[in-house]
Amino acid sequence: MPRFTIEVNGKQVETESPSDRPLLEVLREDFGLTGTKYGCGEGQCRACTVLIDGDPRPSCLTPVSSAAGKRVTTIEGLASKENLTPVQQAFVDTDAAQCGYCTAGMIMNATALLARNPAPERDEIVEAMNPHLCRCCGYLNIVEAVQTAAGAKEVRRG
Repeated sequence: MPRFTIEVNGKQVETESPSDRPLLEVLREDFGLTGTKYGCGEGQCRACTVLIDGDPRPSCLTPVSSAAGKRVTTIEGLASKENLTPVQQAFVDTDAAQCGYCTAGMIMNATALLARNPAPERDEIVEAMNPHLCRCCGYLNIVEAVQTAAGAKEVRRG
């Protein structure tokens, strides 16, 4: 069986796995990183989004072989023990994390968006977040969270 080396959350890790095994399975089962969620298994909901070399990718459709030698960041790799990232904090402050199932994928995608464009317009945020499905229908709060993280809007106080 092939052996793959991947940088996950800043650490070099290895796994022995079939080449076509989904990265999502490797992250959860081999490395114990369960923050990345299995949603649909078809790349339609994007709950499993991770960053590969800074780009958001659905890990359920990404074969482990295509992540070999690359930098993979999961939700566990964003915050320090002491502080959430601005995107994570904005999701908390705007109540964008309702049931939490889709939240990790959305935070990963929003993080990539703001890395590419630190001050996106609302339409750009909506377009970037459009592939993500939220069963709680918290879309307004999600857009507000990304705007808040970008510094475009004051945090709403409940």
